[in-house]
Amino acid sequence: MTAVIRTQGLTKRYGQTVGIELLDLDVEAGQVFGFLGPNGAGKTTTMRLLLDVIRPTEGRAEVLGLDVAARSLDIRRRVGYLPGDLRLEGRVTAHEMLTFLGRLRGGVPQATISALAERLDLDLSRPIRALSKGNKQKAGLIQAFMHSPELLILDEPTGGLDPLVQQEFLRMVAEVARDGRTVFLSSHVLDEVERAAHRVAIIRDGRLVAVEDVVALRERAVRRIEIHFSEPVEAAPFAAIDGVVDVRVDDRVLECSVEGSVDALIKAAAVRTVVAIKTHEPDLEKVFLTYYAQERSDAAV
Repeated sequence: MTAVIRTQGLTKRYGQTVGIELLDLDVEAGQVFGFLGPNGAGKTTTMRLLLDVIRPTEGRAEVLGLDVAARSLDIRRRVGYLPGDLRLEGRVTAHEMLTFLGRLRGGVPQATISALAERLDLDLSRPIRALSKGNKQKAGLIQAFMHSPELLILDEPTGGLDPLVQQEFLRMVAEVARDGRTVFLSSHVLDEVERAAHRVAIIRDGRLVAVEDVVALRERAVRRIEIHFSEPVEAAPFAAIDGVVDVRVDDRVLECSVEGSVDALIKAAAVRTVVAIKTHEPDLEKVFLTYYAQERSDAAV
């Protein structure tokens, strides 16, 4: 497969502060690639380097087979970009703004803009300055998707969107991948990336620490499970299950953390009458902590 994004030793420092350091990354054509990390990890810095918005301290990057430093304008013509710090202001309507941006792209059919607006539930007749944060985010997504770019670079794309619109966005991403085009998607929301991405890279403190498929990443997650029974239960049978830790019982309510698969826990619970189950998905920081702990453990063996 052809690498749509390739970086070699890519480094950006701001004085003594490291943005990213020695980033080697390949993103293949047709993939939805999740770029994961907590705020400040280096996700936005990487995306800005890929678009030549900022220049690296060291290293190099190619996008769509073109050197970023030498061919940035050619790259931008073929890319759809949504910045994480999207700022839209002005008296013009959303329709006028998107029409103008479409002309800069060489012409985008009005029917395409209208169809995307309908899918994302955006009123194109409203002035940009009157839009809520979520609606401005919708306008940002439309301008990124509307010219059918070969590569979409999306920095925290679902910020401010309600759940129904998030689902529609994920369908749009899946359609791009089915067309053989590529999506490079940054997020700190594990669930969002799990549903959208084929592969993920984890970045921490500016350094790439892992590249995995989504299934492998999920297997490292720790979930907090709460099970309500019709009768009182004891903790011991559940604490004995491999991967089940931090077990607490309060009469008919069991709480525990599960590392990896929840299958054994669910089977053990099923021999009793279960009234309700609540799953508290881990935030990405906890997934990272689990991942790093495992890496240190493996290294010590």
